[in-house]
Amino acid sequence: MADASRKIRVLVAKPGLDGHDRGAKVVARALRDAGMEVIYTGLRQTPEMIVEAALQEDVDVVGLSVLSGAHMTLVPRITALLRERGADDVLVLVGGIIPDHDIPALQAAGVARIFGPGSSTADIVRFIQEQVGDAAASGAVRVAR
Repeated sequence: MADASRKIRVLVAKPGLDGHDRGAKVVARALRDAGMEVIYTGLRQTPEMIVEAALQEDVDVVGLSVLSGAHMTLVPRITALLRERGADDVLVLVGGIIPDHDIPALQAAGVARIFGPGSSTADIVRFIQEQVGDAAASGAVRVAR
C-alpha cells in the first residue's frame, strides 16, 4: 500500500501473446512523468509471471494492456492469483480493446477501471492518484472482488 513517504508503484504488463506495446509504453512514460515508479514487464507475460512481479516489486497498481481479445481469460486469472497470494489491496486497471459487454464481468473479477482507446493519460494518472492516494491517506485497504 502506498504511503506519503514513497512514490506510487505501478506494474505495467502485457499478458498473453499480444505483441503490440506502444500504448503500454506511452502510459508507462506518463505515469513516470507524473512521479510514479513504474515497472514494465515487457511482452508475452503469463498471469503467474505478472502476479509474481507485482508481489516482488510490492506494487500498489497493476496496469494490464490487452489488445489480443484474451482479456476474459487472462484478466480474471490475474485478479484471482492476486487474491490467492494475499495481494487483494492491489488496484487492477485494464487498457486496450475491451468490448462494452465484457466490462461488467471484468469489474466483477476485480478490475477497478478500464481505459479504452482514446483514453487520456491524464485521466489514468488522476484515477491512480485518487484511488491509491485516498486509500493511503485513510489507511483503507482496497479489496478486489
